[in-house]
Amino acid sequence: MHEYPRFTINRSLVVLLPKQPVLDWIMRVDPNPPKLTLEELRQEQDAFLISQRAAETVEDAERWIHRHWKVFFEAFLHDWYTEESWWPKNRSLKMFKEWFEVQYHSMVWDLADETVEHEDWE
Repeated sequence: MHEYPRFTINRSLVVLLPKQPVLDWIMRVDPNPPKLTLEELRQEQDAFLISQRAAETVEDAERWIHRHWKVFFEAFLHDWYTEESWWPKNRSLKMFKEWFEVQYHSMVWDLADETVEHEDWE
C-alpha cells in the first residue's frame, strides 16, 4: 500500500443500508429468525460499483438508482433468502425507499497494489 491514496477508479459506489421494515420482514418470514438488531443488520452490506458517467452528481446517482432499484432490491432479498416465495410481493420504488437508505460515494480510492479481478457469478 502507498503511503497515501494516489489512485482513484472510474466508478462510483452505492451501498444499501436496511431500515426497520427489512428487519421486520426477516423476523416475520424466517421460521427461525436470527437474533439481530437493526444496527447489526446494517453493519456489513454489499457495495456496488457503478459507472461514474451514470452518476456524476448525487442527483444523477439518485436517478440511476431509481431506474435500477429492482436489481438492488432483489439482490438484497436473494442474499437473505433464495426462496422467492418469502420475498415481499408488489415490490415498488416506494417500498424500496421505505426499506433502504442509499449511500452514494462518488470518489473511490484504490489503495491496493494488486490488479482488480472480476469474478462472474452466473
